[in-house]
Amino acid sequence: MTHIVKGANTPVPTGPLRVAVCRRKVPGTPVVDVSALLLDATGKVRGDADLVFHNQPAHPSGAVRHLGTGDGVDQLAEWLELDLPRVEPAVQRVLVAASCDGGTFGAVPGLALQTVAGDGTIVAHYDVTDAAGERAFVLGEFYRRNGEWKFRAVGQGWESGLAGLATDFGIVVAEEPVATAPVPVMQAAVAKTAAAPIADAVPPSPYTPVAAPTPLGADFRPHTQSGRGNGVVSVDVPLPPGPVIVEARVRGDEWLLVETLNRRNKDEDTVFNTTLRDFHGRALVQPPRDRPLRMKVNYDGDWTISVLPLSAARPLGTRTLAGRGPDVVAYTGTMADVKVRFDGGADRGEWFVLNCHEAEHFDDLDEHEMLCNETGKLKQTVPVPDGPLLLVIEHGDGSWELTAEPLPVRDPSAGQKTGAYEGRGDRTVTLVNPRPGRPALVRYDFPGAKADYSLEVQRVDEYGDETEWLTGRQHGTRGTAVLFADGRAEQAVRVKCGGDWTLRLLPEDQAPLLTGPTEGRGSTVLRYQGPPTLMTVQRTSRGNDEHLSAWSLNHPYGKSTTIADTLGRRRPTLGPVWVDPGGTCFITVRAAEDTKWRLEPAPLSAAPVLGARTPGGWYGVVRHTGPEAELVVVGTAMIHVFELDENLFPHRKLTASSGPYRISNAILHVRCLGEWTLELRP
Repeated sequence: MTHIVKGANTPVPTGPLRVAVCRRKVPGTPVVDVSALLLDATGKVRGDADLVFHNQPAHPSGAVRHLGTGDGVDQLAEWLELDLPRVEPAVQRVLVAASCDGGTFGAVPGLALQTVAGDGTIVAHYDVTDAAGERAFVLGEFYRRNGEWKFRAVGQGWESGLAGLATDFGIVVAEEPVATAPVPVMQAAVAKTAAAPIADAVPPSPYTPVAAPTPLGADFRPHTQSGRGNGVVSVDVPLPPGPVIVEARVRGDEWLLVETLNRRNKDEDTVFNTTLRDFHGRALVQPPRDRPLRMKVNYDGDWTISVLPLSAARPLGTRTLAGRGPDVVAYTGTMADVKVRFDGGADRGEWFVLNCHEAEHFDDLDEHEMLCNETGKLKQTVPVPDGPLLLVIEHGDGSWELTAEPLPVRDPSAGQKTGAYEGRGDRTVTLVNPRPGRPALVRYDFPGAKADYSLEVQRVDEYGDETEWLTGRQHGTRGTAVLFADGRAEQAVRVKCGGDWTLRLLPEDQAPLLTGPTEGRGSTVLRYQGPPTLMTVQRTSRGNDEHLSAWSLNHPYGKSTTIADTLGRRRPTLGPVWVDPGGTCFITVRAAEDTKWRLEPAPLSAAPVLGARTPGGWYGVVRHTGPEAELVVVGTAMIHVFELDENLFPHRKLTASSGPYRISNAILHVRCLGEWTLELRP
């Protein structure tokens, strides 16, 4: 362990690190919040994203994350994670800062900072021993020097609080009581950024909060407690954020019940509930963030309960892993097919459940995939994505075997060279636009997948939020779609598919030009170079439940609007093709690969003129050419009526209110799930 004093520095490994900010837990002392600031060569943040704290827990680069707070009986530890290889070149320093709520740092006991390397080595430990009246503090910094990273103990405070710290590092703080966007957000962010000072010597506590990063999370010293009869297990040390493994061992065949306790010291979640003789099992448990993990044990005989880090999970490699009863298994390899065998238990009728927890969802154990859920003997093969992940075996008493067979690893950079991105199973891949500033076509193929919602491709933004792009139900398992409609240089997509898949980028000019009636099959993309027009959309194949829709998409606007949706009907449907002046218009057709269709441009005069009472059904276009009048919309199902502008873009939604609506010389687009009637009143 390297102890350093204020102003000193020490090299740190260029790899993933965790920073533990800890303080003694004493009632009535000020609350401390921790955060990180990413600074450029001028010593300033570049924008809001360079501030990482509990309300903005991840930097867009993924290089810095706020993991949360662990709560022990006499100590608190708040965690930051730094992935130094992912820090952008423009970032020269990463500060660990803190704010003190309801007091000053001189009143906060036992503050310490520890930096822990991937192998568990404590590479830097700094105690703050001279804090006094400061209300904001920079505790330390990670900085580049000659191609390497170092850590320096800074220990600089501001009695002026957040305003002083923020001003020095380029953060604008609104003066009270101004509450205009986005300054209040920034002000709150700084409040969280100036959170906890960090120490240079081991805190005066029997527990040293060491959290060594592993592929599955932070390590900690196991906690074991034994007893006889009913008892309570209390983990009185701060645990790193994330789940832990709870292991139970008993002698005899009495009923064992282990349950977590809530804030009121009452039963909450069941961990074990079994009557198996000489039971030995493991389960996954999410400790509370704001208090110690406590569990109630009901058993008449001897028992031992252990709380273990995720690194204690049994590893699943390329050899068969055998076990009996509930267990937690770690898989850190590439995507694989896992062969599962279960003997059914002693009476051949036991229940076997196998769940898969991916690392990105460890903070929510309800977010998992159930791979097996069977009774009796079992022999199956199930796919798993890239690790790290946990395979959790629940229920039943019986022998089981797991064998992982990794799939061939494809070169992730090959797609940038060839334009063809290939994979298998669930995967996130970044597609690179071959012509930044222009759209591209994507020819997709999911051989063997089902044309339903189990096949999904979603666009992922820089914050990890997902938006629907392709689904098997609407787009089929193969076809063509548009990507980069707004001209962006790259796009991350998340593929959810049980088998092989290919996404191939093609230039936009490979989309056929639509100049007149056109027939086709499945999902495709057509270019349209004419003026705004109406389009007749018709399904020509005979399937009763086939779904066909057509959309107008314009570059560089980047947004698509509905032309028509047949909703499973074969009757021709009339819809508008929106055209952005000066842009490029694409017609995208969405249909399963066996669905046949016909498109035909139509003049504006093809839309019926509104009369006193105009009936219709589902999607359609109507015109009002007379003087200003009131329109009343009557629909038998969900209905939306849009008024279109001169480019046939929906610029006003009439059905946003109860009506009636005043219209004059209008073109209206009706979208409904059934029959409708439009009534016109002078």
